Amino acid sequence: MITFAIIVIPLLIASGLFFVKNSNTARNIALGGSLVTLVLSGFAWYRYLAGDLNSLQFSYTWIGSLGVNFSAAIDGLSLVMVLLTSVLFPLILLISYKTQYNASFYALAILMQSALFGVFTATDGLVFYVFWEMALIPIYFICAFWGGENKIRITLKFFIYTTLGSLLMLVGLIYMYLQTPAPHSFSLSALSSVHICPCHQVWVFWALFLAFAVKIPIFPFHTWQPDTYTNAPNAGSMLLAGIMLKMGIYGILRWLIPLTPDVLAVHGSIAMVLGVIGLLYGSVIAIMQQEVKRLIAYSSMAHVGLMAAAAFALNADATKGVIIQMLSHGFVVVGLFFIADIISRRTGTLQISSLGGIAKVAPRFAIFFMVVMLGAVALPLTSGFVGEFLMLVGLYQFNVWIAAFAGLSIILGAVYMFRFYQRTMYGETNSITQSFEDIKGVELFVAVILVILILILGVYPKVILGLL
Repeated sequence: MITFAIIVIPLLIASGLFFVKNSNTARNIALGGSLVTLVLSGFAWYRYLAGDLNSLQFSYTWIGSLGVNFSAAIDGLSLVMVLLTSVLFPLILLISYKTQYNASFYALAILMQSALFGVFTATDGLVFYVFWEMALIPIYFICAFWGGENKIRITLKFFIYTTLGSLLMLVGLIYMYLQTPAPHSFSLSALSSVHICPCHQVWVFWALFLAFAVKIPIFPFHTWQPDTYTNAPNAGSMLLAGIMLKMGIYGILRWLIPLTPDVLAVHGSIAMVLGVIGLLYGSVIAIMQQEVKRLIAYSSMAHVGLMAAAAFALNADATKGVIIQMLSHGFVVVGLFFIADIISRRTGTLQISSLGGIAKVAPRFAIFFMVVMLGAVALPLTSGFVGEFLMLVGLYQFNVWIAAFAGLSIILGAVYMFRFYQRTMYGETNSITQSFEDIKGVELFVAVILVILILILGVYPKVILGLL
């Protein structure tokens, strides 16, 4: 019942928030609801460690004639994603306190949280698809209503990309469903136990992979991402990069690999190469960027490209690295977009060339920025190091040349991140940055929490690795 409560409570809160008139009241209710789910997620962690798996799963008949059950469960992989979502949501809502959003924004955000919990815990293929589509609707309206210039055109492109990919996934799931013994079932266990000809598995593989590749995104299905991340409101960018893109990586690990085991050797390798190409492409383009949010967008593309590649290495080290890196990337990328949000509100610009000397007038902000930046470049004792090290070890076990090219991400990442930090924090202040106010209050609180998360996961990764 814990899992059921984690999904349903945000859904009920979101439904009520649409009828709230006062934005401050809606914001406080949303924050309170996100804290409730955080407590529930912590309790789920406790029950998982205690071995009480029965309290972490449920199944109710939904469409009995089609063998569809509203079923979900939390295991080690699901728990990591539930914890990531539960921790980041209240932080993102706290960050949004500085922006005047109305009640509808908070209702959409909490509705998205419910859908994300559903995606990360669903054990029925059709339920997984429903929550997958449900997560798209709130972020579409968040970007369309509160985005920047050309928000409708850019958001529509994002919507079309992801919807087409989702339809391919649905076709693949329906095909697998029809191959299950009568009475047919969409359950993960039934779908993964089906043995079909590899020539048919190929089509299922690509139907599912394209849906996940668009969401991640993996090269060459990434073209929606930079514009969407840049034009989305800062809270929307955090939701997209911090949590939503993990849906694609999670889908690969939870659904794609178990359902198409016989074609992974060849077609998984193709997907791995696409991930490495995206990693290198994203890194090189990030070096050339002059705008903060676009730099973060391409940086995120590089990081998830490495995760996607490592997911297809199919060994324990790589898989553990992918899972812990999903957690680390969530903390780091939310930190980076938080930094962009602070810079934008204080200076009115995100052009790197217009900034400089901020460390002189805002030392606390500079320290926070440095820790997040070092986590992004995978410095030892930060969260980024553990995940990248395990992924590269796993890729090396698979193929030394793949690992060598993937390892370039560390060098290229250091180039664009250190350049970003140097050009904004050092040098002389100018008319824009000389009155830059240091972080305090809620901003300082969120910054401290993110720093603690990045350092704890780097110093003591066993807290997460023990779940896997």
